[in-house]
Amino acid sequence: MTWTMPAETAPQERIWMAFPREGATLGASSAEREAGYAAWTAAAHAIAAFEPVTMIVDPSETTRARRMLGAGIEIVERVIDDFWMRDSGPTFVHAADGTLAAVDWIFNGWGGAAWTDAKNDRGLAQFIAGMVGAPVVSSLLVNEGGGIHVDGEGTILLTETVQLDPGRNPHADKARVEAEMVRTLGTSKAIWLPRGLARDYETFGTRGHVDIVATFAAPGRILLHDQTDPGHPDHATMREARAILAEATDAGGRKPEIIALPAPATLRDAEGFVDWSYINHLVVNGGVIACGFGEEKADARARDILAEAYPGRRVVSVDARELFARGGGVHCITQQQPKVLR
Repeated sequence: MTWTMPAETAPQERIWMAFPREGATLGASSAEREAGYAAWTAAAHAIAAFEPVTMIVDPSETTRARRMLGAGIEIVERVIDDFWMRDSGPTFVHAADGTLAAVDWIFNGWGGAAWTDAKNDRGLAQFIAGMVGAPVVSSLLVNEGGGIHVDGEGTILLTETVQLDPGRNPHADKARVEAEMVRTLGTSKAIWLPRGLARDYETFGTRGHVDIVATFAAPGRILLHDQTDPGHPDHATMREARAILAEATDAGGRKPEIIALPAPATLRDAEGFVDWSYINHLVVNGGVIACGFGEEKADARARDILAEAYPGRRVVSVDARELFARGGGVHCITQQQPKVLR
C-alpha cells in the first residue's frame, strides 16, 4: 500500500485539538491555569471561523470546555494526559485512491519527559482514526507531528535531535528513519537540520521540533525562522540551518527559495531566552492562523510575509505567548484532517 502525506495547504475537512487539563504544563496557580484555558479557546475560535474544529476533552474538563468553547466547536470526551494534538494525535495521509489513513507513531512523551507518562495519549491516534473511519498505519518509530514538515511532493524536513534522539529511537540512524518516512508518508528526499531552537531543550521542550524552525509555504519555498540578534543563541542555530537549506535540493531537484520570517524583538522572559517563532502557524481553508506576541509592528510584519507566502489566504493572529510559555504554539496544539480526494 502506498501512502502520501499531503502538504498542509491541501484542502482540509477539519482541525483536531485537545482541551487543556490540569497537569504540569497547564500551570500551578489558578491564574496560570485560566490563562492556558483561554489561550487554547482563543485559537479554537479563530480556526472555527474558517473550518470545523473537533476538540478532544478529558472528562474532568467537560463542563469548563462546553462553557468556554460554546456550541460552534464539537466536543468529544476521552481521557488524555497532555493536550498537544500535533504530537499525540495521528498524522493523516492519503492512500493511492485518495481515501484517508492515519499514521500512528509511537508517542512516549517527547523522549520520555519526566513530567508525563503519556499512557492515555498512546491510543489517541487510533481513537481519532476510528472516529473518522480511517485505517491505521502503525509505525514503530517514536515520532511526533511537530517533528516533521512535508511539501506534499516528496520532501520532508527533520531534525537530528528529534528522530535520532536516544530517548526516542536509541537504535535508529538516518537511513532507517528515512525508510520509515518513505513507507508511512511517501517521501523520497529528507533534509536534516542539526537541531531546533534553544528554549526547546528545556523542561517542557520537544528537543528540537522543526515546526518552530522551518516549514514549506509551497514546494520549492521554505519559510525559515530568522533570529537577527547575535546575542540570542538561536542566531547561530539559524545561520547554520540557512546554510544547510541553501545547499539542499528537494525531491524535485530544486534548490528551495528561502523566505526569512523574522522573530519578534523580545529576546527574554522570566525563564530566559524565548523561542517565539512565527513559523509555528496553522494553514487552514482560506486562511492562516498566525502566532502573535503582543508586538504590533513585528506581528504585522509576520502577517504580511505569511500573506505573500500563502496567496489568497486571510492571515489572522492569535496571542501565542501563553502557548509558548507551556512549550509550543498554534501549530503544536492542532492537527489537520485533509479532505478525501475524489
